[in-house]
Amino acid sequence: MQLEGYIKDLLYRYECVIVPGFGAFLTRYRSATIDPATHTFHPPSKLLSFNRQLQTNDGLLANYVAGADQCSYETALQRIRAFTARLSSKLNEGQEVELKGIGNFNLNGEGAVQFLPTETENFNTASFGLASFSSPIIEREVAASLGHTKNQSEKIKTLSTRPAIPYMRYAAIGLIALALGGVGGMKIYEGKVQQHNFAEKQKANAIVEGEIQEATFVISNPLPSITVSVPKQQGKYHIVAGAFRIEENAHKKMQQLQEKGYSPRLIGENRYGLHQVVYRSFEQRTEAVKTLLSIQKTENKDAWLLVKDLTSE
Repeated sequence: MQLEGYIKDLLYRYECVIVPGFGAFLTRYRSATIDPATHTFHPPSKLLSFNRQLQTNDGLLANYVAGADQCSYETALQRIRAFTARLSSKLNEGQEVELKGIGNFNLNGEGAVQFLPTETENFNTASFGLASFSSPIIEREVAASLGHTKNQSEKIKTLSTRPAIPYMRYAAIGLIALALGGVGGMKIYEGKVQQHNFAEKQKANAIVEGEIQEATFVISNPLPSITVSVPKQQGKYHIVAGAFRIEENAHKKMQQLQEKGYSPRLIGENRYGLHQVVYRSFEQRTEAVKTLLSIQKTENKDAWLLVKDLTSE
């Protein structure tokens, strides 16, 4: 399976899928709609867009590729780099690039990447089994007058170009679609329940284990406590080492930087739900830029500077 197939799989599960070195695909929920011009009913779906600015590797796609292809994380990253290099090369040559089931890419007159999502794919798993359908308009003209003679009794004229029997067919199709959607929704609900139960069980085990340790290791004559003063990093200029969707990967990155002599820290999640790890924070921009250039040259060419005031957080 090509990498676009893996990207497509992740779009069903996540709202943001970053392709390192190329950009990020973002999904946004859209409720059911009706096209008044064609009388077409569309089920709930997800609107797909592309952001060229989000290129920092968060580990999501690489981990998925490594698990699916049973290869190492580094091998998965190499495959992704080769994939994005081919896309960029075709775009620079003026070709249109198609990712099956996702959309098409091309460059506009200013050299910016344009993305046109596919209209045949619905990434909303809750709408599984539901398809768009058209229903002809039904016009009725009712002429009724009360208190008239028998010869002027109520007249109801139905203006319809098609017999009533086909509407039963549409109703049957709608019921089948709803039944299929209900089965799919039930499967998703059962999966969510299992995940919730497993998470609650893990929390309960952790609480019990903590109480056992607290009850077992009680020291009657504890040593005096030692207060260690650790200087807190301040400043609104932060050199970002990476942003990760999975928090565990962010902690791994911090451990790697600590082994190299840095003093990294987590500065919280950004608006896309990514956990950001920084090398260091600075109060002066000139000092931050100088350190950033040094890190990009010797350590990480993908490091970048974030300007954000964290004093209120």
